[in-house]
Amino acid sequence: MISDEATADLAALRARIDQLDAALIAIIAERLAACREVAVVKEGFDTPVIQPNRVRDVVTSRRQQAIQAGVDPDFAEQLFRVLLTETHRIEVARQRRDPAPEKRAAEADRGGLDTVASRVDHVVLAVHDLVAATTSMCARFGFHEVTLADPRPGVAAVAVGGVTFVLVGPEASPAVARYLAERGPGVQHVAIEVLDAGYARACLVTGGAPLLTEVAVDADGHEQFFAANDPASGVQLGFISRTGHRVGVGTANVVQLFDALAP
Repeated sequence: MISDEATADLAALRARIDQLDAALIAIIAERLAACREVAVVKEGFDTPVIQPNRVRDVVTSRRQQAIQAGVDPDFAEQLFRVLLTETHRIEVARQRRDPAPEKRAAEADRGGLDTVASRVDHVVLAVHDLVAATTSMCARFGFHEVTLADPRPGVAAVAVGGVTFVLVGPEASPAVARYLAERGPGVQHVAIEVLDAGYARACLVTGGAPLLTEVAVDADGHEQFFAANDPASGVQLGFISRTGHRVGVGTANVVQLFDALAP
């Protein structure tokens, strides 16, 4: 049984952690405010929002700072990539466009995707029975249903922690029904969140990756495009950037890939 002294020590340490967390949130808010000021300056000079060299410098220098501070550099990089993604979303949300797209595309290189990719955003699963699949994910694995940005019949989303699956049934569209009939249920594609979808696509074009679609933008500011299925790995990739409010997955872009795959 824990002693009274140890209980008091734990309470004091937890109070200190709470104070540090509050300070961390305050610093993040201050950083985002500074980024909004940067966005205003960029607007005055018609400067592209995405600055790959700056992103690389931030990630590299923060990794080094983490090493010097005794913090795992991979953890620090993950933290800053998420922060950079939110910074980019806020900047672009001011104008809903990234100026000088030709410059952005011209600067793209084969390794550029490593600069702008931040995390797996969601995984799309094709399922024969949407209700049964949703119930199973929630009852057996502890997921919970989440709100979609543009709900439609045949599509549901479930999440646990920071992991999101989008379930798509045959009633979503005739293309989905054909996909299930030909390929069966399972992972249909993995969506990677990137700072800028246009830049990410230009990087893949430079690298010779086969692509299925152009960048599509929905009403909520999701920019998304899809690569062709890679026969060597069997993976189908989507790439998504949020330029508007941080809302749930948009179903229009999810169904778009099924339509693109339809004969």
